[in-house]
Amino acid sequence: MSTHRLIIALLAAIFFGQTTLRADEVSSVYMLRLDDEIGSSTWRYTQQAIDEAKRLNSPLLLVHLNTYGGSVVHADSIRTALLNYPGPVLGFVDNNAASAGALIALACDSVYMRGGASMGAVTVVNGADGQAMPDKYQSYMRAMMRATAESHGKYIDSTGVEHWRRDPLIAEAMVDSRVEVPGLIDSTRVLTFTTDEAIKWHYADAKAESVKDVMAHLGYDENGYSIQEYKPDWLDHLIGFFTNPAVQAILIMIIVGGIYMELHSPGMGFPSAAAIIAAVLYFLPLYISGIASSWIILLFVLGVMLIVLEIFVVPGFGITGIAGISCVCAAVILGLIEHYTFSLTHLNADAVWSSMVIFIAGVVLAIGAIWYLTSSYGPKWVRRHTELLLTQQVKDGYVGVDMSPARYIGLEGSAVTDMRPAGKVEINGEILDAVAAQGFIHAASRVRVIKYENAQIYVREL
Repeated sequence: MSTHRLIIALLAAIFFGQTTLRADEVSSVYMLRLDDEIGSSTWRYTQQAIDEAKRLNSPLLLVHLNTYGGSVVHADSIRTALLNYPGPVLGFVDNNAASAGALIALACDSVYMRGGASMGAVTVVNGADGQAMPDKYQSYMRAMMRATAESHGKYIDSTGVEHWRRDPLIAEAMVDSRVEVPGLIDSTRVLTFTTDEAIKWHYADAKAESVKDVMAHLGYDENGYSIQEYKPDWLDHLIGFFTNPAVQAILIMIIVGGIYMELHSPGMGFPSAAAIIAAVLYFLPLYISGIASSWIILLFVLGVMLIVLEIFVVPGFGITGIAGISCVCAAVILGLIEHYTFSLTHLNADAVWSSMVIFIAGVVLAIGAIWYLTSSYGPKWVRRHTELLLTQQVKDGYVGVDMSPARYIGLEGSAVTDMRPAGKVEINGEILDAVAAQGFIHAASRVRVIKYENAQIYVREL
């Protein structure tokens, strides 16, 4: 059976409550579990699962959802991938599909929910304190939810009236408390569906307590199909960790801070080693995932080469260093942009904004780290490479000049001896060595201290 016909058959079953797929048409189901916070790791799992399902020619992709949400950007990427999947996509909400999870569930061709499950609450919030973001962000999320609902199209009921399969207004109500849906929710609350409510308003197709129940609703007994589940390996977990925005900001901090410290210390040492390791950990996961293009990595390598030339070959700091730093920064930012768009041909403002926030966060962290490490509060093993820490101690043979006699400047006294030009003077009852600033001064003459220089008091006759 062709994929096109399979989709039509599945949609017919959803529209009219009849199952037309036969057990011999669905021999295997590929299942993807999204049970964690939606982020870089879950996006990679989705990519891998979809590629594997396509390779195995699996006629059905089942997304097992139990998540409280996560990153909007990664949820949008998962949503787009599911909408573009060539075969039917079934969603099974096992307890929770909140926030970003509701967006992913909405992207599935049909949705089954466990009794007592919930789906909704898609308001965009600040990850730091959980407060709702400004309306600019909510507007974008409303449009994304509305477009996802509209992508499922319309149907004509038995009376000839056309209806949305999934009402876009309901999708907006999950984002914005100001959206009112007559008979469902007023304009004071953000919408979250229970299982029965989701079924009543056609956001879920039926209640199911397990994957086995989902398949039973499609008319298959447990011996009529097999389930192959995607299992992430250690590499998936590692790549997911290093493509996390917070980790990327820290790696950018190390790259920027290492380059700066290297430019202010002789030779190449720990700062350059730290920057190189951070760069490898930053770019390698993106390259392995197929996200960062080869030319972006080459641009970064070119920037590093120019910085090395600036340190060892070109005197001073000039065009070579500026060009090198520019290439490094451009490569880092472009790598982030491709992380969210996966192709510069699909560049959008949201991807640029997300990338710039991560990059600026990394630079700010680098500035803070540099200030601390090079300040008097920082460890000496760092500061000794960037400043002179030695002090000239008297015990080592260094002699300091006593500046305390400078307090006599401006005071008056009398010459105790003739000054030709050196002699002694009495000031405030103290006998001091002094030098006549001009001519000779006879004993008992009144004098005034005019300066203290080269460890000598200089006086002038009044």
